[in-house]
Amino acid sequence: MTHDEVLQHFRDAGALLDGHFLLSSGLHSPVFLQCARVMMDPARGALLCRALADKITARLGAGAIDLVVSPAMGGVVVGYEVARQLGAPSIFTERVDNVFTLRRGFEIPDGARVLMAEDIVTTGKSSLECIDCISAFGGRVVAASCLIDRSDGAVDLGVPLISLTGYKVPAYAENDLPPSLAATPAVKPGSRGLK
Repeated sequence: MTHDEVLQHFRDAGALLDGHFLLSSGLHSPVFLQCARVMMDPARGALLCRALADKITARLGAGAIDLVVSPAMGGVVVGYEVARQLGAPSIFTERVDNVFTLRRGFEIPDGARVLMAEDIVTTGKSSLECIDCISAFGGRVVAASCLIDRSDGAVDLGVPLISLTGYKVPAYAENDLPPSLAATPAVKPGSRGLK
């Protein structure tokens, strides 16, 4: 699947938004990718995640993953579908006192080869926190994945990051906003509300 085809799926799903957005990273951007809207359509979600699973298999080899672990909330649906496509089980981490942990009886077998699966990666902060959690519970993260890498390859997670596509979109610190963004209030359509 090409870069343009991936972005067209986001446009068609009303998931490529223009405006002034506050990202989970704390950065501001004129573009927001609302992955949950893309995954609302099971057929579209399966198509995108199949293409991502194919890239993962091409990079790591068949059977290279024992378990897929995703950070809640954004990565859960993508992680589940990527795991289904790879034929691996899927679990997710959750924040407790603002720190990722495993709940719901989830466990990671010692030394399990884990794929950390996200929806969108921007700064990699949530991904790194999820990777730390996986390691703390005995997993061995062999790669990370996402549908769209907003850093377009700039983020270093300490493991290979396999994305369906990269899409470098400007992001700004609050004290460095261009006038066009500063003139409009920021909204946060993601899974974590404005603080």
